Amino acid sequence: MYGNFVLTIKSDFHRIFVSGKIYFLEKGIGAVKLGYMEKITIIGSGCAGLTAAIYTARAGLNPLVLTGMMPGGLLTTTGIVENFPGFPVGIDGFELVNRMQQQAERFGARIKMGVVESVNLAKTPFSIIVEGEEINSQSIIIASGASHKRLGLESEKLLEKKGVTYCATCDGALPIFRNQPLVVVGGGDSACEEALFLTRFGSVVYLVHRRDKLRASKIMAERVLSNSKIKPIWNSVVVDILDVTKDKVTGVKIKNVKTESISVVDCAGVFVAIGHVPNTSLFAGQIELNDAGYIVQKNGTMTSVPGVFAAGDCCDYRYRQAITAAGQGCSAAIDAERYLSEL
Repeated sequence: MYGNFVLTIKSDFHRIFVSGKIYFLEKGIGAVKLGYMEKITIIGSGCAGLTAAIYTARAGLNPLVLTGMMPGGLLTTTGIVENFPGFPVGIDGFELVNRMQQQAERFGARIKMGVVESVNLAKTPFSIIVEGEEINSQSIIIASGASHKRLGLESEKLLEKKGVTYCATCDGALPIFRNQPLVVVGGGDSACEEALFLTRFGSVVYLVHRRDKLRASKIMAERVLSNSKIKPIWNSVVVDILDVTKDKVTGVKIKNVKTESISVVDCAGVFVAIGHVPNTSLFAGQIELNDAGYIVQKNGTMTSVPGVFAAGDCCDYRYRQAITAAGQGCSAAIDAERYLSEL
């Protein structure tokens, strides 16, 4: 008996509703487990996760949003976002995400700070462990995003936060970088944005790219190539970062991929912008991932586990834009709502 409810347990799992909330009863060995169950839990608080939160909150599903290690996702490390519709003069990445969160909370979404340590998707309700606390949920939207890809150098690891960084917006204005030569590694939009931002602080910005032309969009490439403070170094890769013995960045060792010649460029900082890797290791072995670690979507935003959906950079290896992440967040919310309504 629970409150005014009397249930006879005839199966391994029951859902009951008390004051509009869902609880579950589950038979164990000689015991019955009673616990509160979320209707929907969203893992991630970037554009995908917060858009999903807006839609599921407006649908009355009272979503719980778990922020993860980087609340707001990678967009919070971006300067001015110029290609998100509705902002003709652009908007700061952090402000954009903050507005999304406020909008989601306005409709009843709940934000919980914390890092997800493990999940169990083998049975319902799904179990999520957040810094030692267990959360049970009827459905999940995975919007865990992506992290910065690293060069994979031992010196890079040893000099991280000592001149090696992955976010110009976060670190570019630090005193150690002001009026000093700086290096950006990469050739896409992110690398170009980093280089342009760093021209405000560095004496010169070397852009090291393994190809002979930029992969960035035309407008970004034009801005970089027309900026006198940016010096491209083509057909080259960074093979070492100096100087570990001095416990700070003093330069980079560069290899030309065509001639194999080695040269050294003096600098005070190395900003790595060579792409991203999906934050999906938590789900390996429980849902289907492709060879690159991205979540495989089936029939819209569904995953290989019924009741678990995915949106944003954790599954999108093609577009990887804020607006497409938001669009997938919307789609995942609608798919999840339909799934819950059919139970």
